[in-house]
Amino acid sequence: MKAAIMVPGTTGGVWEVRDMQRPVVGSGQVLVRVRASSINRAEFRRLHTMRLEAGKPAQEARAGGGDAAGEVVEVGAGVTGVKEGDRVMARCAGGFAEFALVDAREIMPAPEALSWEEAASVPVVFVVVHDGLFASGQLLQGETLLVTAVPSGVGSAALVLGKFLGARVIGTSRSVEKLEKLKAHGLDVAVVTGVDGMGEAVKEAAGPAGIDMVVDNIGADALEPCMDAMNVGGRFCTIGRMSGIHTAEMNIDKLAEKRLHLYGVSNRLRNAAQRAESAKRFMADLFPALSDGRIRPIVDRGFPLDDIAAAQAYVEADRHVGKVVITM
Repeated sequence: MKAAIMVPGTTGGVWEVRDMQRPVVGSGQVLVRVRASSINRAEFRRLHTMRLEAGKPAQEARAGGGDAAGEVVEVGAGVTGVKEGDRVMARCAGGFAEFALVDAREIMPAPEALSWEEAASVPVVFVVVHDGLFASGQLLQGETLLVTAVPSGVGSAALVLGKFLGARVIGTSRSVEKLEKLKAHGLDVAVVTGVDGMGEAVKEAAGPAGIDMVVDNIGADALEPCMDAMNVGGRFCTIGRMSGIHTAEMNIDKLAEKRLHLYGVSNRLRNAAQRAESAKRFMADLFPALSDGRIRPIVDRGFPLDDIAAAQAYVEADRHVGKVVITM
């Protein structure tokens, strides 16, 4: 099979599309013929750290891709409820390949209403955003949700799920063009801003209703301006760190006065059972709406597997609105 492999290099990792042995299915696993796998920025951060350094062992080359959508071709021992030919989507390791192994506990049916590209955009970002908006944030109908860097993969998922819940959604970006595109997907208020001046800009945009919840995709430099703009009892959810800034000073008096709730959402340190439970909750809440078309991921474009390096460059240049997908 063909696969896009992350290979260590002198200035960071590079992609190589190689012929690899098809994975062997183990107990509790499912082998999926991959039709599409979405790009997630965390993959590129890992790739950039894969530097060859004198005197240090090289990091092992590995297939990229954190999710997959496709058909089941083989089922391992002990797996029930899944059969050959089923249309599925799931988190995985090695989705940028013609075949990928998946933990059967994380398998989700891929609705017929979704294209392969749309289905591949669900398992990572939509499940993570569901954790933030539903399980932790408990966003309510009629509340105001601020999504920073709303054109990003996570940002666009937060827009889609926020509108599904009946929230008023304010989105930020430095690109007027990107914000205009997202108005067609329900964006209520577009704010053209970076971090500088963000607090005042979003407060003005929110008006008297204020901001009840924030999904931040920028990083620690967005914390203070978002806290300034939030209502009493507001919730701040950090998911992305596109700016690369991970630390910031925080006024804990403001935190207490406003009775703010600050929390983060990530699957990085979760074990397989915890990730499986998140997928189960996601399906219980949202599978009907995915199946009948009320929820559709926003897909910018797809790249063939051989063009993985071009896809990376496209995403890192911030040219996309929504998810970018690798197709097989």
